Amino acid sequence: MPSMTQADAQGLCSFVDASPSPFHVCATVAGRLAEQGFTELREVDAWPSEPGRHYLIRGGSLIAWSTEGAADRAATPFRIVGGHTDSPNLRVKQHPDLNSAGWQLVGLEPYGGAWLNSWLDRDLGISGRISVRDGNSVRDKLVRVDRPILRVPQLAIHLSEDRKGVQLDPQRHVNGIWGIGDEPRSFLEFVAAQAGVAVGSVLGWELMTHDLAPSAVVGERGELVSASRLDNQGTCYAGLAALLAAAQRPGPAIPVLALFDHEEVGSMSDRGAFSDLLSAVLERIVLSRGGDREDLLRAKPGSVCASGDMAHATHPNYPDRHEPAHRIAVNGGPVLKVNQNLRYASDAAGAAAFALACDRAGVPLQRYLHRADLPCGSTIGPITASRIGVSTVDVGAPQLAMHSARELMGAADVTAYAEALAAFLTPGE
Repeated sequence: MPSMTQADAQGLCSFVDASPSPFHVCATVAGRLAEQGFTELREVDAWPSEPGRHYLIRGGSLIAWSTEGAADRAATPFRIVGGHTDSPNLRVKQHPDLNSAGWQLVGLEPYGGAWLNSWLDRDLGISGRISVRDGNSVRDKLVRVDRPILRVPQLAIHLSEDRKGVQLDPQRHVNGIWGIGDEPRSFLEFVAAQAGVAVGSVLGWELMTHDLAPSAVVGERGELVSASRLDNQGTCYAGLAALLAAAQRPGPAIPVLALFDHEEVGSMSDRGAFSDLLSAVLERIVLSRGGDREDLLRAKPGSVCASGDMAHATHPNYPDRHEPAHRIAVNGGPVLKVNQNLRYASDAAGAAAFALACDRAGVPLQRYLHRADLPCGSTIGPITASRIGVSTVDVGAPQLAMHSARELMGAADVTAYAEALAAFLTPGE
């Protein structure tokens, strides 16, 4: 079957390498949307009433949609692909300048469920945004330093009590070395210089580390992708490709891509999935098309959201950690995730919608259950289902080493995932 999306493993690698922070994810997605005729809207402005392709950015979150070719009625339902832009990492503290035992350090704090040992002994760059005084106002500026500035060193095995490993304390053991000397140097001054602004003009910052090793297609046959932030930039990339394909093939629903920041820490922010961001956008789409709240309430029952987040492939070295009857294979196709206690939002109707999309896209579908005796992670799925009130299904692409500084997925799954999401966004085509 011909590809709808042209998504592939090398494209994902390029996407990840261009996007070291949630703010850079939004910039990368926005750039590619603009190339395909999408225009940015601001929340403070009136929105156009004519059909078009649009997106908006709120901090590290982005929502994009197309009403071109949509049915000429305000109550047209939505097909939504959701995901998140953030990934676990080490973030810079507000007073970062430290020194210890003749070393100059930058104070770092774990963000989300970072697998701390995976961040040791890596060359780390810095990315994020700073808020800068501009006269009597403030403007944001992206920051990206792609050279080895920081390193969090492992304790030598000879100094470990049992030589089997070290228990990392997130307060004491993850600060980054960036020089030697007894006096701390100003990390903020360094960042300001890299951004081309005066340090005195920097009023706030959200800065984080990223692994400098480039993404790669690996394995003797090139069957795998090794990269940082696959959770959840694998979905951001696939969802973007799916939306661009859907915009070219209008169907009976309005396609929407919703990428949220702060999923890894619970989504409770002005731009997280718990915020009003998606609900406000959906309502404004209806209003701009001449509808009212009644039309919005009529549109929701026919709408479906695919909450995209990466899934656990069965680990070859730890097969006992997985549900025995639900083996998940890398390069085995997208994964539908079900949890009876609603850590995932999938129900029969949502599952059917995604299964049908996979069938139409010609890709296999796998079904995942977490072991009942292990705590199960969650996604934006349950939040979206309850906040927006639309049928929701949790899906993803399988991977290993989730929440590690470096993760692994199947190269063929990149294409299969994007194709399934594209078919989902264009129901009944």
